[in-house]
Amino acid sequence: MSKVITRTVQAQLIVRPPAARPLTPALRYETDDPLAVRIVFPAEISLDGAEVAWAFSRDLLAEGLRGVAGEGDVQVRPDGRERTVVELHAGEGVAVLEFRTADLERFLRHSYELVPAGAERALLDLEEGFAALLRGV
Repeated sequence: MSKVITRTVQAQLIVRPPAARPLTPALRYETDDPLAVRIVFPAEISLDGAEVAWAFSRDLLAEGLRGVAGEGDVQVRPDGRERTVVELHAGEGVAVLEFRTADLERFLRHSYELVPAGAERALLDLEEGFAALLRGV
């Protein structure tokens, strides 16, 4: 049975420094997908009026709290001691979000209580994953 952690947090969308727009996305972790975390944006702030979720590696988020991490669509880096910046790159542009580092650390701590670091692969159902891939072919 899947367990889910969802935490609504405060963030700032950096429009043009120093301008920022406050946001309240949710951070989500699901034991059915133990390698990933998600940032979920409410429907009222998306371009098409639908909830938008960005999934990326839980390890990437943890690494980004300590130093620059990520080379692709998601990049994470500290911004001083109290803030962490998450950049989301898409075809439409780049969203730069600023979070309180303490909020991200608390979320990660709770996710590690559900699934300790290194134990993620034991939860993955590789046979089902391969079967799902083959059904889609």
